[in-house]
Order: sequence, then structure tokens, then C-alpha cells
Amino acid sequence: MTLATPMLHTARLRLRPFTDADADPLFALHSSTYVMRYWDSPPWTEPDRAERFISRCRKLADEGTGARVAIDRASDGAFVGWCGLTGWNPDYRSASLGYVLDEAMWGHGYATEAAHAVFTWAFDTLDLNRVQAETDTRNVASARVLEKIGFMREGTLREDCVVNGEVSDSWVFGLIKREWQPSAMPMTGKTSTGPCPKAGKLAFSQVLQAH
Repeated sequence: MTLATPMLHTARLRLRPFTDADADPLFALHSSTYVMRYWDSPPWTEPDRAERFISRCRKLADEGTGARVAIDRASDGAFVGWCGLTGWNPDYRSASLGYVLDEAMWGHGYATEAAHAVFTWAFDTLDLNRVQAETDTRNVASARVLEKIGFMREGTLREDCVVNGEVSDSWVFGLIKREWQPSAMPMTGKTSTGPCPKAGKLAFSQVLQAH
């Protein structure tokens, strides 16, 4: 069963399926040591990793196991980053949130705005009940973003990641549909869907990295 990757619009952002043209900005994002310092894998060093990532995004849609969208700023089309839900389980009605934003886009509330758009779509389209996210315990900025969205911190995974020999803990966050407040940040215009041409640790560091 396929899952059409949505095209979503908010007051300031456009969320859309990835295209091949996103490979360069995507590689720049994931190759940044600073942006990815709290991620659950090392920064990319090979440009073809971006092409493989885009292919995996399309595979998610084809297999019906999730949806990742590229985020553009509506005012000028600038690439902001990406946000997505993976590990969709229709039996448990659950999925995992992941997102990464470019350093230049931190501090504007874009992650919160993008996540609201994705959840408004997912809670309706997928009959989603639970979303889980994980973030490095040192990544306080990302934890604050999750809490602002409505997530509750549910526990700690001790020493669950080892990246380049560095061991780190992760916080686990959960959001339940009945606790979701879609009116907190309404979208503008119409939401449309169309065929798609560990989410890792949340990166925001303000990298917004969420597993």
C-alpha cells in the first residue's frame, strides 16, 4: 500500500516531496559537523548520500511506511530542511518523528510550524494515534521544540548511541492524538497530496534533530 507524500502549506513554509534538485542543499545540511553534532550517525562525507536519502524517501512512500517532506521558505523558496514521519505502523497507529533544519533557519519557529502541518495531515489522513521522538539529552533546544509542539518527555535511553566512539543518552518523547491541539498553529490555504516525484536523533542545536 503506497502513501502519497503530502504537499502542505503554512503561513511561512511550503512542505513538499523531495526532488533530485534537493541533493546539493541536502548534502550541505547533513555534512555540517555543527548541525549534526547531536545526530545518531556521523555527518555525511560523500555527496551521493543525498541521492540515496532522496531515494529512501520515495521508497517510504512506495511502501506506505512513512513520509518525509522537504521544507522551503514560502517568501523566497530557500531550503529550510526536512521533516517526516517514519516507521508508520497501522496496527499500533504509531510513527516516529524526525527533522533537521539548516543552521541559518534556527530560531524562527520553523520546526514547530512544519511539525504542526505534518501532524495535522497525519492525524487525519493516517488515523495516527501516537508519535514518538528521541533527542540527545545534550540537545536542550530540540527538547524545548518538542515540548512546544506538545510532546511529553517519557523517559531516558541510557547510552543508546555511539557515534565516532562517543557514547550518548537519549530522551524519549511521545505525543498522543487526544493531547494534540491543531488549532495552535493553523495552516493557510489548502492542503493537497500527490504522488511522490531512526529518523535519527533530532538535530537542531539548535539543530532540530529528532529520531
